[in-house]
Amino acid sequence: MEKSTLKLPNVITIDGPVASGKSSVGLMLAKELGYLFLDTGIMYRAVAWAAINQKVDINDEEEVSILAQRIDIEIKPPTKFDGRINDVLVDKVDITWEIRENEVNENVSQISRYKFVRKALTEQQQELGRRGGIVMAGRDIGTIVMPNAELKFFLEASVKERALRRYNEEVKRGKPSNLEDVIKNVEMRDKIDSGREIAPLIPAKDAVIINTDRKDVSRVIDEILSIIRNYQNR
Repeated sequence: MEKSTLKLPNVITIDGPVASGKSSVGLMLAKELGYLFLDTGIMYRAVAWAAINQKVDINDEEEVSILAQRIDIEIKPPTKFDGRINDVLVDKVDITWEIRENEVNENVSQISRYKFVRKALTEQQQELGRRGGIVMAGRDIGTIVMPNAELKFFLEASVKERALRRYNEEVKRGKPSNLEDVIKNVEMRDKIDSGREIAPLIPAKDAVIINTDRKDVSRVIDEILSIIRNYQNR
């Protein structure tokens, strides 16, 4: 699909729970359209990693919020061919894979509950969104970060399917993993993300919901591109 032949929205949002396919789909869609891709969850992971690394108490909302405002988070195109989608740096240190460690997985949802952490990161995300030509993936992009985006998608899949994806990802990287533990972590993340008071994980009212169970990325992309074609003809 040639970008030049399409009437494209400035911003496309993709929300959904952990391992629903947001990053893979968002990245491929951005490449297809010639857009920038931003997985906003990376930014929360970066704060979680920094808190753990600097021995900040995860349960101390004030200290974690100060940390989120102080650190320099950079998300750049990948410089290594090791499966990464982006380079993720905190204060110039490459932490691309460190933010996928179990301790970060277990704490990122807690950190994402904090009002001033969300405020600091949301402002950065909105600034990027205002530039246009971007696919943004996360959990509250269509509802909070970019509520006026022209096209919004919400990806969903069963807990078992999503846990298996995360498990296979870890095995592929040579990391010891246990599927039952991954399932429990996914269930815990869902409970926290959907139940938090600030920016809970819910589909935007005008989002197109796509179930990704037993679908590869290319099939989901085809569904999304079909919807974009309809947008073109409005």
